[in-house]
Amino acid sequence: MSSLTYQDAGVDINKGNDLIEKIKPIAKSTARDGVLAGLGGFGAMFELPINKYKNPVLISGTDGVGTKLKVAEMLNKHDTIGIDLVAMCVNDLIVQGAEPLFFLDYYATGKLNTDIAVSVISGIGEGCKQSGCALIGGETAEMPGMYAGEDYDLAGFCVGIADKEDVIDGSKVKQGDHIIALGSSGPHSNGYSLIRKVLEKSKPTETQLQQLIEPTKIYVKSVLSLLEKHSIHA
Repeated sequence: MSSLTYQDAGVDINKGNDLIEKIKPIAKSTARDGVLAGLGGFGAMFELPINKYKNPVLISGTDGVGTKLKVAEMLNKHDTIGIDLVAMCVNDLIVQGAEPLFFLDYYATGKLNTDIAVSVISGIGEGCKQSGCALIGGETAEMPGMYAGEDYDLAGFCVGIADKEDVIDGSKVKQGDHIIALGSSGPHSNGYSLIRKVLEKSKPTETQLQQLIEPTKIYVKSVLSLLEKHSIHA
């Protein structure tokens, strides 16, 4: 019986290594104060800016983009879905008043397509720049048999920081507070299973599909700017 290799099992280690080299510049472009070690090690390191805070607390979140991935595959457009991934995580932090510090991603696929992966991760890098956090690590998992062909799934993980007394939790809401609405870029990354079901019953135009792939708006800098000038209660 001849010996078997990872390649025989459908896992291309060389492609994985090639991907790491291609995404290192993307991660480096998101670097911010505090990053001590990023891609390449067993674990990334980040020095907390505790001198900026009286009583700092860390706030973390994880999320995905759901079946919006299917719209990206339908259009063969993968360069903005990474922005969605970052947005879904950092927007959950900023509603609690936390400044995003760093981000990690998980990319799982049945068969690694390096070009698609680089495109996706370039979007993650762009999302990190828009929100001011560093892409300091991640995992790429090639798992034949778990996913069909080059289908892929994404998950993101983000950690932010805030002063304990400034955490926004709704407890300060009172009668007479003003409500400010910020414009949405569309359905963001929510409800796409229903949206896709509607698409199955209609014939969407290319323009409509492009609108559906519009990346989730990142509200971090807008809210941080407000927090510098005003007290936000919820």
